Amino acid sequence: MAAPATPRLLLSPTSKDLIASASSSFPSPPSPTSSSSPDPASPLDAFASDPVLSAFLSPSFSPSDFSSAALSSGLAASRAEQLQEAIRLLRRHLRAEVLRRHPLLLSHLLSLRSASASLSSLPSHLHLLSSHLSLLSSHLSAPRAHLAHSSSSLSTLLSTADLLLHSHRLVRLSSRLLTSTPPPDLARQAELHREIRLLYEEKNLAGINAVDEEMRKVDAAASKLRSEASAVIDRGISESNQNDVWCGLQVYYNLGELKPAVEGLVAKYKVAGAKSVAVALDMKAISMAAGGGGGPGGVQRSGTPQIGGSKKAAEALWDRMRQCMEELHRSVTAAWQLQTVLTKKRVPFTQMLFLEEVWQEGEPLLTERVWDAIVKAFASQLKSAFTASSFVKEIFTLGYPRLFSMIENLLERILRDTDVKGTLPALTPEGKNNMTAAIEIFQTAFLALCHSRLSDYINSIFPMSGRGIPSKDQISRLISRIQEEVEVVRTHGHLLARVLQEIGKVLLLLAQRAEYQISTGSEARQVTGTVTPAQLKNFALCLHLQDVHTRISSIVSTLPNVTSEKLSKSLEAIYTVACDSVSPLFKEMFDRLGSCILKMHDQDFGTHGMDATMDNNASAYMEELQKCAVHFRSEFLSKLLPSSSSRSETICTIMVRSMASRVLILFIRHASLVRPLSEAGKLRMARDMAELELAVGQNLFPVEQLGAPYRALRAFRPVLFLETSQLEKSPLLRDLPPSVILHHLYSRGPDELQSPLQRNKLTPLQYSLWLDSQGEDQIWKGVKATLDDYEMKVRSRGDKEFSPVYPLMLQIGSALSQAKG
Repeated sequence: MAAPATPRLLLSPTSKDLIASASSSFPSPPSPTSSSSPDPASPLDAFASDPVLSAFLSPSFSPSDFSSAALSSGLAASRAEQLQEAIRLLRRHLRAEVLRRHPLLLSHLLSLRSASASLSSLPSHLHLLSSHLSLLSSHLSAPRAHLAHSSSSLSTLLSTADLLLHSHRLVRLSSRLLTSTPPPDLARQAELHREIRLLYEEKNLAGINAVDEEMRKVDAAASKLRSEASAVIDRGISESNQNDVWCGLQVYYNLGELKPAVEGLVAKYKVAGAKSVAVALDMKAISMAAGGGGGPGGVQRSGTPQIGGSKKAAEALWDRMRQCMEELHRSVTAAWQLQTVLTKKRVPFTQMLFLEEVWQEGEPLLTERVWDAIVKAFASQLKSAFTASSFVKEIFTLGYPRLFSMIENLLERILRDTDVKGTLPALTPEGKNNMTAAIEIFQTAFLALCHSRLSDYINSIFPMSGRGIPSKDQISRLISRIQEEVEVVRTHGHLLARVLQEIGKVLLLLAQRAEYQISTGSEARQVTGTVTPAQLKNFALCLHLQDVHTRISSIVSTLPNVTSEKLSKSLEAIYTVACDSVSPLFKEMFDRLGSCILKMHDQDFGTHGMDATMDNNASAYMEELQKCAVHFRSEFLSKLLPSSSSRSETICTIMVRSMASRVLILFIRHASLVRPLSEAGKLRMARDMAELELAVGQNLFPVEQLGAPYRALRAFRPVLFLETSQLEKSPLLRDLPPSVILHHLYSRGPDELQSPLQRNKLTPLQYSLWLDSQGEDQIWKGVKATLDDYEMKVRSRGDKEFSPVYPLMLQIGSALSQAKG
């Protein structure tokens, strides 16, 4: 069909004339430079330089201010005359300008008149132009409408063809997805599903019946894909096959659902862990499993099994806790395997880690999220059970080491199973501490119970109301209970340290109660008569504490050093109280023996003659010392020291050994102070030393086990009989303190060589007490003062020879000073 002829619009001659006349109605003005001479000088330039007239050129000129200034200056007449002259000058200049530009002004006037005539006819021409444009619009409307209709039809045809094309492609992809042979590749099928879903959503194919039908089939296939992918992941995790886990995750990635799938798996592991804890502590189920049912032996509202069902319920509870630990291990290791695969595997094309698709930096890792949820659920359930169920509280408190062992084994298994090079472990130190903290409520109760059991027993054997002492069997039972407490937690380092702290508190309580029972006063200290009841009581306390110290120390020696230090202060307190119970007695015995030794100075060791040489009897003081030693042995030491067959070192044996050593040292000291000392006196001194060795060895302590004091005693006896000239090179001097040698040399010197004892006019007791408080260097200073006095006496009388002991004593003192320096 031919298109209608389009009418042509012709401009009338009138319109053309109008346009032409409009363009020619305004003649160009003549150039000012063509007919005029150069501009004359303007009078305004002169005004600008004039001091009076320049004010009129200022924008801020004020007539009143100018008049006031003229009147006040007295120059009003001259200023008026000057202004009149300026006005006349301006008028002449204006007239000259008008005359000079007259042709130009006239031409502009003519142009304005012509333009006014042309504009008066312009409205009629504009109206004519508007009517022609309306006619043109009416002629073009029909073709324009036809063109719009054709364009709409073409757009509809194109969109329909596009929908049909994409629908056909979707159906073809759907057919490939639904009829895959041989057995389909899950990842490829997931990729096809993703492509179909994107095509469906991006091309807006919803509403097409055939396409919607296909999409229902595709969605059903996608659900099957998800189920199969989930099964593959579960199988891979149960078999620790990371390749299967990766294949399942690849399916979810191709489906575009990796993050929701991972979140679902994490939530699944959280729920499984929390559920296992809830099931483990379900007292109703525990009672049913134990055969309680709803009748006798069942569970009461308080969570306590009825009579006859406690033992079975307890075993059922522990069995459920064991199963709970297994389930927690499975949940955490499953999350770790999932995290490990996400950390290792990358997207094929982008090489981005799968982990980066589901995790952002700064967020907790998957294992941390699962573990935190498990710990929170575990802590919450245990706290509820502790509060609501007295049965669970009792079982977990009494059996806390077993509960702690379960938790410890769980943590060790998880760390061991997830300790793979190149991967992060499933647990952090903070995570482990949080799990341990979840059971602290039972640990606190367990430690309190441990302390209560031991402290109650101590309170029962040491009643506050009386001053009786426990029996040996009671002390043995106490030690056995302490050992039982240690053995229960021996393999758990942290718990062992906490239990030892409680045992330390109990031992301090024992020391405090025993110290309160110690008898004091003269009856407890007397050593001249038979043993008193107060002394027997103190002996029993000492032996009890000694037994506790020895056996607990033996137990501690088998423990790690770090944990054994927890009892060091407590054992020290036990040791101190044990010593305090008999220390006054030992002090009295030593003082008594010391007073016997002091009587040595009443014995005459300077006697000469055959009678003194042939006298084989011991000195009177030594006989008294022997009697005292025998008395101490029979009345006191026999009740404190172990049998001769026992070689164990106890607190009492240490105290007796110390006393025996001090007796030997004191004897050697006073023997060295004896002066004068004749040859007969040396023989008597040697006999006394033999008697002392026998008395101490038989009644106090074996002298051969006393070490340095015994060696000094054995060395001092032959030193007595050596010539002074032989002493310098004698090896015996190595076993004797320098002060003993120096003091003995006084007995070989002249009378004018006074000893410090004589020089300071002290008694042997006073000098001995002073020696106890001084070191060898201070003793040498006192000896040196006597040597200096002796030297002055010799030189004052003009002699040049000194006693042979003088240079020897100086030599010994010099060696002592050099060793000190």
